[in-house]
Amino acid sequence: MSAHNEEAPNLIGDELTEREAVVLEAGADAAGQRLDQWLAAQLGPDISRSRVQALIRQGAVSIGGKPVEEAKRKMAVGEHVSVVMPEPEPAEPQGEAIPLDILYEDDELIVINKPAGLVVHPGAGNWTGTLVNALIHHCGDSLSGIGGVRRPGIVHRLDKETSGVMVVAKTDRAHKALSEAFADHGRTGDLERAYLALVWGIPQRPSGTVDAALGRAADRVRRAVVPEERDDARHAVTHFSVVERFGEGQKAFAAASLVECRLETGRTHQIRVHMAHIGHPVIGDPDYGQAFRTKANRLPEPLKSKVTAFSRQALHAWLLEFRHPATHLTMRFEAPMPKDMEELVGGFRKL
Repeated sequence: MSAHNEEAPNLIGDELTEREAVVLEAGADAAGQRLDQWLAAQLGPDISRSRVQALIRQGAVSIGGKPVEEAKRKMAVGEHVSVVMPEPEPAEPQGEAIPLDILYEDDELIVINKPAGLVVHPGAGNWTGTLVNALIHHCGDSLSGIGGVRRPGIVHRLDKETSGVMVVAKTDRAHKALSEAFADHGRTGDLERAYLALVWGIPQRPSGTVDAALGRAADRVRRAVVPEERDDARHAVTHFSVVERFGEGQKAFAAASLVECRLETGRTHQIRVHMAHIGHPVIGDPDYGQAFRTKANRLPEPLKSKVTAFSRQALHAWLLEFRHPATHLTMRFEAPMPKDMEELVGGFRKL
């Protein structure tokens, strides 16, 4: 692979500015790969695959001087791919009037029930419409600032399509205390987090622990279980227990389970990767449950249609308990499963 700038020195990722173009030559390893996958690997880690797909839709990616229309287009050896980066977005996020489901708020912190579909923090491809934008608008002058900047302090995150309870700091004091608690994951302090996941199949044991290191997958976007000795391996432990079993003891339909997961570590996509690793991926997971999509064909209607139409992972952060950084009182917050997930679980209960 070789790269050069048509009118400027070599620049990749966030160093590229408006109208600067990078040209990449496809080597032998690119043959047969999807364009978006290959391009994300060349421009990464700051440019995600979703960001590459957005650039393709905007007409910013060309091959042989012609704009590419299909992100899934297969690459060929020797092709030259030109990428013209748009003008960078503002570094500081702006407030936006986005509705919030607020469970609690005081001068130090705010607890919200995040809906599925809401990105937590602005980033590549998602500079607006995020939880941070919503909090800046909602909190206004009540934000005393994190690190001297009037912004909310994100101490933990939920994936875009994962719903549930989150706490956000409004002051430096709260940010420091909560960050330490989440970094420790409750091992030496008062912090408890629990998730509900609707997964394919029924685990052999009613409870168990997945202790498997996580690192970057081959596409550099997703995560995967990797050997502990690998450079990017990160220790990851998930404890799970089966809450309900659906379709147990019958062979006519695909079985499923409602599982509670508690984190001992907090890696990106940890629950989703770990459950898939033990053969029970989260239903609807577009990244780690693809191999199980055909299981929906073994379900009766209307459940089959509900599962097929469910376009996100059925994962919900239902419980969060922590010690308040100012009052030192233990605070516990619960959020019921959102309607779409509750209806899905209800459908499985009828098996």
